[in-house]
Amino acid sequence: MRSLLIVIFSMLCHFLLIFDYSSSYPLCTNKKSPFITNTTLSFCQYKGSTCCNSSDDMQIRNEFKAMKISDSGCASLLKSVLCAKCDPFSAELYRVESVLTRKVPVLCNSTRQNSTDFCSNVWNKCQNSSLVNSLFGSQVESPLNSTSKFSDMWKSKSTFCHTFGGSSEAGGVCFNGEHVSLNNTEVSSPPSGMCLEKINNGSYLNMVAHPDGSNRIFLSDQPGKIWLATVPEEGSGEVLVVDELDPFLDLTDEVFSDTEFGMMGLAFHPNFRDNGRFFASFNCDKVKWPQCSGRCSCNSDVGCDPAKLSSDNGAEPCRYHSVIAEFSANGSDAKPQEVRRIFTMGLPFTSHHGGQILFGPQDGYLYFMMGDGGGIGDPYNFSQNKKSLLGKIMRLDIDRIPSASKIAELDLWGNYSVPEDNPYSDDNELQPEIWALGFRNPWRCSFDLERPSYFICGDVGQEEFEEVDIVSKGGNYGWRVYEGPFLYNPPKSPGGNTTSSAIKPIFPIMGYNHSEINKAEGSASITGTENPKDSGNFTSTKIQVNCAMDSPIPCSDEFGSSVSGLGFIFSFGEDNRKDIFILSSNGLYRVVRPSRCNYVCSTENSTSPVSPRSPPQPSSSPSTGTRLRNYSMLELLFFSFTSFFSVCFFLVI
Repeated sequence: MRSLLIVIFSMLCHFLLIFDYSSSYPLCTNKKSPFITNTTLSFCQYKGSTCCNSSDDMQIRNEFKAMKISDSGCASLLKSVLCAKCDPFSAELYRVESVLTRKVPVLCNSTRQNSTDFCSNVWNKCQNSSLVNSLFGSQVESPLNSTSKFSDMWKSKSTFCHTFGGSSEAGGVCFNGEHVSLNNTEVSSPPSGMCLEKINNGSYLNMVAHPDGSNRIFLSDQPGKIWLATVPEEGSGEVLVVDELDPFLDLTDEVFSDTEFGMMGLAFHPNFRDNGRFFASFNCDKVKWPQCSGRCSCNSDVGCDPAKLSSDNGAEPCRYHSVIAEFSANGSDAKPQEVRRIFTMGLPFTSHHGGQILFGPQDGYLYFMMGDGGGIGDPYNFSQNKKSLLGKIMRLDIDRIPSASKIAELDLWGNYSVPEDNPYSDDNELQPEIWALGFRNPWRCSFDLERPSYFICGDVGQEEFEEVDIVSKGGNYGWRVYEGPFLYNPPKSPGGNTTSSAIKPIFPIMGYNHSEINKAEGSASITGTENPKDSGNFTSTKIQVNCAMDSPIPCSDEFGSSVSGLGFIFSFGEDNRKDIFILSSNGLYRVVRPSRCNYVCSTENSTSPVSPRSPPQPSSSPSTGTRLRNYSMLELLFFSFTSFFSVCFFLVI
């Protein structure tokens, strides 16, 4: 069985996912997923997938009545505008990633779904209609609760629509008076292959762009060292140099590094340039390092008794811990020092610990990805247990640190506070730290650069299915009731069961079944795109992966056999130029323009000649360019569960 798994998962190591930047997915303005209602709302007339319940519907109705709109035609349009809050795509309509909170959706100036200029229609119908407390504000001061007309508040239709209008062609959706329907039939073609260049031979788990906006990056490895390095520009022919003997920070004395342990995450405070704060997530061994010790995640609060757990790989329960530590880089020549321990939690088993940390680009909070703790089929059902932090994504406020007495009073796991709008405010059964639940092992996640409200995670499967999820506030992603979209039956369940009828799982936007792998084909790459564009329908396509002939470090021979020379893909990274990098066991690779490997891509820009060492271009390809369009981390999200660690997950069962 083990040898078969080794063969299968060695072939899965090179799967990646590319999302189109304009793809849309149902999400509400509160960052939650829409829910299903079997009855039609009485006022807003939404049924099925919606972001409003009956109370929301009544509140919108009351708001509408309070406006006292004098013209029925205007009233009908403004009713639809108010009800756009209920649309399952309301996060897109209201542009929730915007710094400013909108009171109305983006009104279509033009749209591919409808030829009507809806914003102009609103102006034409409402400019002479009187109403109280307009949703649209005013360019002129007016008394509170005053009655006025659009033409009194705004100078012209063009000014009004410049302020409130938008276009679906701008990379998102807009409101045209009807429920959003993403039915565009335009099908875009993926590139004929993905081209890489190798710039370093080292093996790293984490890559973070320097917050100062320069071409420098931080790299960290599994044993616990962090380096600062400069990324050469694409096409320069230069390699990325890392001084192995002079790390930025060396935590190897604190970090316990083994098959599924080590330094797992690295994140820099949004204001790092001013405060020098950064954070590392790693595993430690309390036997070798007494400062490691913390509370065990198997405890009476979650219905687990550590004394009843057997040793795992020779280790007693909660010998190993997951830690987030804060460090300070004060700008001097001195090495960074640990400031405080943000989080410490003992682990019941020796696998499935996640460990990635990210700062939310909108809220500035720290997100912490945690696996189910290990064991076949999450035997203690930690992922569905709302009192356990295992199998969860947490959201922590590290800018407001409570006093020691307050931390003890709140029963926190370290030096942080809990954001007041975490899901526990709606579901008091949830531990306050939890942002989303139902994960097996969320190894790598990313916020979309174009729309930061879209939070994407790859979750490691058990035996059948690997998945990619769009994570929303309070969302339940099914494990261990489901493995991807399939019901899962655990072989043992001393921690009890959760029935499928007791949860409302959010299924993955895409993934793959292990049975779909073509063994004869060997290593492959999978791109996931929204097809047709703006349809909300994600599909996958296999493409070739190759090494550029003019790669700074030659790697063409690595791709010459049926098994790719990338080795095991650990993670991915992005620099301040928005170039994408693969972090693998064989080195650091940059994704470069397809034409450098003789691949054809319709979106490759034609602005500059190829390096003299580049291969000749086929006549069917576009002329060469400086680089492929800048993909966001959402667009090029690697199936991180196909990394070295996922191989180990399956080999230890």
